[in-house]
Amino acid sequence: MARAQKKAIDEERTVIFVDQTGLYLLPMAVRTYAPKGQTPVLSETVTRDHLSVMAGVTPDGRLLQLTQEEAFNGEGVVRFLQHLLRQVKGKLLVLWDGAPIHRCQEVKTFLSEGGAKRLHLEQFPGYSPDLNPQEGVWSYLKRVELKNLCCHDLSELSTELQKAFHRLRHKTNILQACIQQPGFY
Repeated sequence: MARAQKKAIDEERTVIFVDQTGLYLLPMAVRTYAPKGQTPVLSETVTRDHLSVMAGVTPDGRLLQLTQEEAFNGEGVVRFLQHLLRQVKGKLLVLWDGAPIHRCQEVKTFLSEGGAKRLHLEQFPGYSPDLNPQEGVWSYLKRVELKNLCCHDLSELSTELQKAFHRLRHKTNILQACIQQPGFY
């Protein structure tokens, strides 16, 4: 990781920690307060429908995300990388895990067709979610911003997710804490 950080500094690249997650209609139930003897009941629809979200956080607390209703594949990853290039000026260093969709042919083609001019991709070592600050962002989103949320459909979940991202973008101290926790910056 030190080599990637040094490369980013030497080449004046913006570092972006990236990861993806899925959000289902089932609520992320967390502890709540209720009168003694009156257990709160959350009603939910049992379905496999979900939102797939790919997001990245920068050391200065900038949060970028792309949401879709199907699982991410190579095309979705390329769409996210293009989104990053549109939103962030200059050269980028993307740090992410070794998921197969990050190494797929669509990503390689995108890089060979000009994406590599501004974009450099690095993988975290083996299975190491504790090193990716974006994991802390997911945890905060699910356990704080979206806790106990029951949605009727994906449209409502998408709306609530956008509101949660909007609130979190204004909490740069939380985002920076997620980056500092694994020892970055």
